[in-house]
Amino acid sequence: MNTIKIQIPSLTENIRMIESFIDNAKEKFQLDDDIYGNIMIAVTEAVNNAIKHGNQHDKSKNVALSLSLQDGQIRFTISDEGQGFDYKNLPDPTAPENLEKPGGRGIFLMKHLSDEVNFMEEGKVVELNFYIS
Repeated sequence: MNTIKIQIPSLTENIRMIESFIDNAKEKFQLDDDIYGNIMIAVTEAVNNAIKHGNQHDKSKNVALSLSLQDGQIRFTISDEGQGFDYKNLPDPTAPENLEKPGGRGIFLMKHLSDEVNFMEEGKVVELNFYIS
């Protein structure tokens, strides 16, 4: 199994490092453009949520990202040092009362762009799986 890890301080501008990390994974594992686009959006959204909501933009707290490749799938695991959240009771971003709201679509996007999404440790860890074979 191939595993690659990166850890970043909780600063929004560090999303660029995550994008480079994903670009390198695309090259290393020869990911096609469709899956690459889904990975880029879903993973950067998860990291952004970890920075913003998990670690509350506290640059002394880190966000960890690991990528592992096994059995025809690529798995990204994103973890933060926050309090976690109730991922089972989230407002539906497609409900009429939420359509005008500026946020609230991140997890919706992750679930629609990934083949599988798992939350662990009270929401402090999210796993995004993509089938590549």
